[in-house]
Amino acid sequence: MDETDRGSFAGKIALVTGASSGLGRAVARVLTDRGARVFGVARDGEALRQAMIEIAGADAADWCAPTDVASPDACRAAVESCVATLGGLDVLINVAGSHTLRHTADVTDADWARDLAVNLDGPFFLSRAALPHLLERGGNIVNVASVAGLEGQAYSAGYCAAKHGLVGLTRAMALEFTGTPLRINAVCPGGMMTPQVTNFTFPEGVDFDLVMKSASPRGLMEPEDVAKTVAFLASDDASAIHGAVYAVDNGKMA
Repeated sequence: MDETDRGSFAGKIALVTGASSGLGRAVARVLTDRGARVFGVARDGEALRQAMIEIAGADAADWCAPTDVASPDACRAAVESCVATLGGLDVLINVAGSHTLRHTADVTDADWARDLAVNLDGPFFLSRAALPHLLERGGNIVNVASVAGLEGQAYSAGYCAAKHGLVGLTRAMALEFTGTPLRINAVCPGGMMTPQVTNFTFPEGVDFDLVMKSASPRGLMEPEDVAKTVAFLASDDASAIHGAVYAVDNGKMA
């Protein structure tokens, strides 16, 4: 490969979760613009289909699978559909996530289970299903955790627990697969201009001084700012990066 092409994804196949909006959509666009064929996964099938057409053209209408990443069977089926549709899998980008602010005392059993299912179980289920294909092709996984996986955030007990778990999953798998060409890394974004963040609702009696401890001093980022780092880690430019956890947070952790 020519050095000028190392950031290219020409000939690569990527599966991106959460591809219908926000960061997942931005990642799908960046990878597509750099030559990848992207298979999108999200819960809302029609929004996903429209996003894929907008990103990659009419041919991409079938390059997607409506999927609840909390289901191991659905994750397995999504990987199988990607491989059957596009002919393989080189890159798995686990972006899909869910974050609802709640007082910890008000978190129900169902709330807790859903926080872990979407933010931690899903990346594990998809990674497990993708491993045979990624190992065969010397591919890589990029997990999108959060700065909430590196520190505490108020009113986010389940989300923080899951994102800390995702950082741990990244490091554990990276160590396990050190002797293979497979690379596994994570990105921990701060606040972005995504529907999840801009549509936050706050619990009654919230202490906004605590909420603002999670804010970046430089404000919210655009999803594309984080998507470019995800693309870098998934590219051959990052061929020596394995088991890394990158904070992309507009100065939050400085």
